Amino acid sequence: MAEALSKFFDHPLLRRYIRLVHEDLSETYSRDIQKWLIVSPIIGVATGLLITLLVKIILIWIWGRLLPYYLRHHAAIIPGLLVGFLITGFVMQRFAHDPDEHSTEEIIRSYHEHQGDIDMRAFIPKLFAAVATVGLGGSAALEGPSIYGGGGLGSWLWAKLRRFRLEPRDRRIMLISGAAAGMAAVFRAPLTGIVFALEMPYKDDLAHEALLPSLISSVISYATLAAFVGAKPLFDFEGASQFSGRDLLWSALLGLLCGLVVMAFDITFRRARTFMVKASMPHWSKLAIGGFLTGLCGLVFVSIFHGGLIPIGPNYEAVPEILLSHHSSAELVAFGFFKLAATICSLGVGGVSAMFVPLFLTGGSFGAAFAQSVVHTSSFDLFAAVGMAAFIAGGYKTPLTAVVFVAETTGGHAYIIPTLIGAAVAYAVSGEASVSGDQRLHEAVKIQELWKVQVHEVMQRRVISVEASSSLKEFLDSVTMHHRHASFPVYDDHKLVGAISLWSLGKVPPAKWPRTPVRDLMEHHVIKVRPECDLAEALRLLMSQRSRHMILVTSEDGKLEGILTKSDILNALGPRSNGPSANPR
Repeated sequence: MAEALSKFFDHPLLRRYIRLVHEDLSETYSRDIQKWLIVSPIIGVATGLLITLLVKIILIWIWGRLLPYYLRHHAAIIPGLLVGFLITGFVMQRFAHDPDEHSTEEIIRSYHEHQGDIDMRAFIPKLFAAVATVGLGGSAALEGPSIYGGGGLGSWLWAKLRRFRLEPRDRRIMLISGAAAGMAAVFRAPLTGIVFALEMPYKDDLAHEALLPSLISSVISYATLAAFVGAKPLFDFEGASQFSGRDLLWSALLGLLCGLVVMAFDITFRRARTFMVKASMPHWSKLAIGGFLTGLCGLVFVSIFHGGLIPIGPNYEAVPEILLSHHSSAELVAFGFFKLAATICSLGVGGVSAMFVPLFLTGGSFGAAFAQSVVHTSSFDLFAAVGMAAFIAGGYKTPLTAVVFVAETTGGHAYIIPTLIGAAVAYAVSGEASVSGDQRLHEAVKIQELWKVQVHEVMQRRVISVEASSSLKEFLDSVTMHHRHASFPVYDDHKLVGAISLWSLGKVPPAKWPRTPVRDLMEHHVIKVRPECDLAEALRLLMSQRSRHMILVTSEDGKLEGILTKSDILNALGPRSNGPSANPR
């Protein structure tokens, strides 16, 4: 029996089949994705437990008790906000290396500049500061500490889980995966967490490499929180199941209006934030000013409108209040603008959180007012959802997140098409304005700008050439020892005849270099372009099979004016203020 098995396993066909299976499996798992099946659930569980704790502390133990007190005792609003913001200011000034770096902005900056590394020494103090900011009434919500908390845990776990063959670049992926898990848990919306985390680093693209880990960690984090607090949508819309073609036109108009308002808000917020960051005063004093002004916004609003709305705090309770209770259009619009003002006062001065929910609520109040005053319809849910998506898309430059978020958190999946239209219009109208100062355009899109730049703007004008009659030894001694280029133009009696590359020297033994002229090794078919040629075409030529390392730039009469290399084009794609800058050579 043993002999028969041995012959079976030694059979050439079986060995060949096993080798083919091994090759196929190696190719299938070439990205080493199996490690994420272990690492991502760990991120998800850890983040889910952290967010569950934050939800209970802020929404139930603090704000859940403080909100009724504020509504009954208006005089307590400003003192309460002052206390919360002073605590935040002192904690950040004492424990944070940079008190102005926190929440979503720190995650984005770490992704772009620090390879996903978060300074964990200030992790707990920053979460405590976020609890003080949000729990005591700052115009912000839990997404700030949730994204920061999940991202921080993902970055920290990278150092603890290196045994799973994690590479340095995986730290950025784990950072984004943790942020996605935090977003998914706090809003009980796993798809929103995935999409937002992938859209967050860029204004115009996705962090594609984090898709699979974010998917796994978001679902696990959501399930972890749901085990403690339930899986019901955070904001339960009643929602109609149908809409008309006319409603789509109204949705586009609402998206246009919201896009204009949110663009003005984005610019104002960034101006205010920049001013406060540069202001030469202690951090706690900045927060004290912000706390006073935020409290003033809340006090003025509740003194004018005697309802259940108040434009401060996490404000989750405001969604059913806007949709299910009767409020005049004037009150709804006023609530939206007071909410935006309070958000600038809370976060513009350095409050520790983010403004996803403030934008969401502002859009909802504007949408409801639009429904009853412009469209004259009772379908408040539809236009409130469109307004919510439009404000998120225009504020955070995350249009996909906006639509998915509204669908998941409200249960209003029937509104995906109208919200998509509103979000797309608002995203386009608001341009490049964003509440995030660290969100960037993806570098890949710069390649599309090459057609706007001409070769003469970046080419090297100082050209080192060689005579065709020179020997390879003379060429090597007089040119390559002093100039670090890969290729050089070749002249013959003042006429440009070709180019010679360094690697071509390897075709001739060194002993024959003194007797071999350059013309014997030069390339006769070199690429030539005019100075007015655009860089996109030049790059195409450089990447063609016949090209080498450079293009010769010649005038109409054949005179050499410069050379262009791949390095010159890469330099043109570098940091610049108004398009690719001219090469200084």
